[in-house]
Amino acid sequence: MLTTLAVANYRSINHLVVALGPLNLITGANGSGKSNLYKALRLLAQTAQGGVVEALAQEGGLDSTWWAGPEVVSRRMRNGEVAVQGLHARNAKRLRLGFGRDDFGFAISLGMPEPLPYPTAFKLDPEIKRECIWAGPSYRPASLLVDRHGPAIRTREGRSWDVVQMHAQAFDSLFDQVGNLRASPEVLVLRESIRGWRFYDHFRTDREAPARQPQLGTRTPVLHHDGRNLAAALQTIIEVGDAEALQAAVADAFPGARLEIDAPAGGLFSLRFHQHGLLRPLSAAELSDGTLRYLLLMAALLTPRPPSMMVLNEPETSLHPDLLPALARLIVSACERCQVWVVSHASRLIAALEEHEHCNSIVLEKNLGQSEVAGQGQFDAPAWRWPD
Repeated sequence: MLTTLAVANYRSINHLVVALGPLNLITGANGSGKSNLYKALRLLAQTAQGGVVEALAQEGGLDSTWWAGPEVVSRRMRNGEVAVQGLHARNAKRLRLGFGRDDFGFAISLGMPEPLPYPTAFKLDPEIKRECIWAGPSYRPASLLVDRHGPAIRTREGRSWDVVQMHAQAFDSLFDQVGNLRASPEVLVLRESIRGWRFYDHFRTDREAPARQPQLGTRTPVLHHDGRNLAAALQTIIEVGDAEALQAAVADAFPGARLEIDAPAGGLFSLRFHQHGLLRPLSAAELSDGTLRYLLLMAALLTPRPPSMMVLNEPETSLHPDLLPALARLIVSACERCQVWVVSHASRLIAALEEHEHCNSIVLEKNLGQSEVAGQGQFDAPAWRWPD
């Protein structure tokens, strides 16, 4: 489980460090930075997928993601005694992302490339300037296990260091070097843990959505991010997961309803939704957007193969407010098996989740264009230090 997340110089986030728990609820007014914090977490996930540079390119390039304000917002600027102004930069311009866990911590720093002595069409590609893995939740020089400076990667060997790579590509993360770092199992451990993070924010519920159509089914312990394998995922829960919890979640949201999956010999799986008072079950094509979305969220949260972390971005979309307490109960149940993030602005869902004793509510607000945690004073943030 992540205990700390740190982001610096990314969009509306100048410097933000937040403590994390089993259930993390990210809220705040429109424009407060919820989406930017969510995107920063997705960028961290891309480091283990080999796509962090490409992901930045899809956001418009590194130049468009920099924090647009001054490097340091002074007390006098905050009090309105002087105008907000940029001072001479004290440090190289870097986008920094990192997290701490009880066992290991990780940080990555990205910047613009150095001018090359030969022509290139990739002169705007971001470069990985620094990556570090250390033991424990907080960085200390003595706790470093794997250290990358530009193209050079070294690993700790007892009390000394062993240089394992001198010419790493600027667009390749540490996690792409597992074959060269056999003596550093923490690289593989972190990579596989990060690759297991699941993000759900693009469920399709339109008329042509794959989840509404009969689909060839195979055992599916993990719901696809767009929900295309819904029927197979639900049948997998029925067979190898918690079938009682599945039917209880259906009845909790829709009293008197039950769910079954039609899987004929041809192999095309289709959903059958029985509702109280109806003489025949409804197919997925007949369900409302809200009902289908709730079933998708249910399949994601009741997975028989829980991830290390699951992130739900605005799960309340298309749901009737009366369904939100039932959704909250599903989320609370899921956080007992994996770490859960929920980004939301639905007051009823927020209120239901905040009743849980382990809910870590993070309220974001804007101050001089900068995203901050509401009520977090100078000494309230968890301990964090970026590698030099």
